[in-house]
Amino acid sequence: MRIFQPKLFQSLKTYSAKKLVSDLVAGIIVAIIALPLSIALAIASGVSPEKGLYTAIVAGFVISLMGGSSVNISGPTAAFATIVAGIVAVYGTSGLVVATLMAGILLILMGVFRFGSLIKYIPLTITTGFTSGIALTIVIGQIKDFLGLTYAEGTHAIETMEKLEAVAASIGTLNWQALVVGGVAMLILIIWPKISKKIPGSLIAVIVGVLMVKLLPLEVNTIGDLYTISKQLPAFAFPEFDFNTVRQLIPSAFTIAILAGIESLLSCVVSDGMVGDKHNSNTELIAQGLGNIASGLFGGIPATGAIARTAANIKNGGRTPVAGMVHAVVLLLILVLLMPYAAWIPMPVIAAILFMVAYNMCEWRRFVKICKTAPLSDVLVLVLTFVLTVVFDLVVAIEVGMVLSAILFMKRMSDVSNLRTWKSNADGDVRFKSLPATVEVVELDGPMFFATSDKFAAIEIKDNVKTVILRMRTVPSLDISALSSLETIFALCEKKGIKLILSHVNEQPLSVMKKAGFVAKIGEENLVPNIDSAIELATK
Repeated sequence: MRIFQPKLFQSLKTYSAKKLVSDLVAGIIVAIIALPLSIALAIASGVSPEKGLYTAIVAGFVISLMGGSSVNISGPTAAFATIVAGIVAVYGTSGLVVATLMAGILLILMGVFRFGSLIKYIPLTITTGFTSGIALTIVIGQIKDFLGLTYAEGTHAIETMEKLEAVAASIGTLNWQALVVGGVAMLILIIWPKISKKIPGSLIAVIVGVLMVKLLPLEVNTIGDLYTISKQLPAFAFPEFDFNTVRQLIPSAFTIAILAGIESLLSCVVSDGMVGDKHNSNTELIAQGLGNIASGLFGGIPATGAIARTAANIKNGGRTPVAGMVHAVVLLLILVLLMPYAAWIPMPVIAAILFMVAYNMCEWRRFVKICKTAPLSDVLVLVLTFVLTVVFDLVVAIEVGMVLSAILFMKRMSDVSNLRTWKSNADGDVRFKSLPATVEVVELDGPMFFATSDKFAAIEIKDNVKTVILRMRTVPSLDISALSSLETIFALCEKKGIKLILSHVNEQPLSVMKKAGFVAKIGEENLVPNIDSAIELATK
């Protein structure tokens, strides 16, 4: 199977006028949904509003054109907001472009080397922890605009905890007019989906918020009060960078790439179930890489598959990548024709939209369920990832979460790995009755790796024993550390003139033994298929 197989070219083989009409309708509706979200997510990411549209236009078009899913819609998402804001605060927009380009290259490499299936090895506890943490950081970051607060001059509020402290210090400056506008927007966002599924509530909230500020004497900040709005087309620009900046941004680039991979493939899996299709994960990763590189070069921010927009695309009839391309073209037309009017959008409305985004992504029900039902070690990973995401940043959270998960996994594997010596009929095997006193059978259970290799030291060989049988039928895997311990046992047996027989060695352990030369050392005749053969050989 080829690595790179864009769905678009497969879809065009059976394309029809009916599918074109469905894709056009779906693309236009998704563009309307994406408009306020793209602007809001750009602001939450610490960049100017049009950069969110640049991302949805450029990355959205490229990923639909080259992607491995028929219906996936890509663009800016809330998952990137905190990490992008952190990069911009320290390295500026040029640093963000460098990190986005590096992330794009990493995504392409992940696809080329067929890492699409490896994303599943990131534990649910980590993805739930950092997703919930991101949601909380988004909420904390938008409290200021929702309440219309005014920070004291010289306030430095970049990190999440700094923002929380600044909010607490300036709570006395609350603007009730901003709170009213934000509250009305929140009510619309909650109630409107029960009225209409076709027209997005975020668009209605924006329109109502603009009318309130324009028609009523309300002193509320708008996007135009805080940002310079541009309707210029995305322009190609290669960033200036140096080796030191690249080195410092490598962890952030890895985090962006991992997030983009997780979210895009998760979106693909969800959409596959909705339309009965099957995506190509490696093609999708390559397309995500190309889309992020294009987004960075044309002034955008990181992009990935957006589950909510993908679901909206499917529900409105989109069935091929053409719908995603139409969505990008429609946003381009909006950028050119209507972008100046985005300056009228009140900041409390943007905050309300982001509150709703945070709620929809927080997975609080899953968070609570894991805390109630999962083992304590899983809960520890979940809570630690969540806390680190909020208190520090996503890079630290993922690094610590993955390391802790790996350690706990090894601990579990070590706990289920065991070694015991046949001592009596209580072991449940009638073959023990005919076992000579000079033969000792040691049964190995579970994977044998560096964390369990010390258990070989527990083997006690009696003075009268002439043959030791290692029964390995339940050992699925063996690493070089465990093999080294096995070689130590063999050396000890050889020194004492004891014969060592291995029974029922599975495929992977056998492969390791052959490659390391252990089979030649012990002799192939001493590797037998089952315990009966081993006992027969030992009693000759």
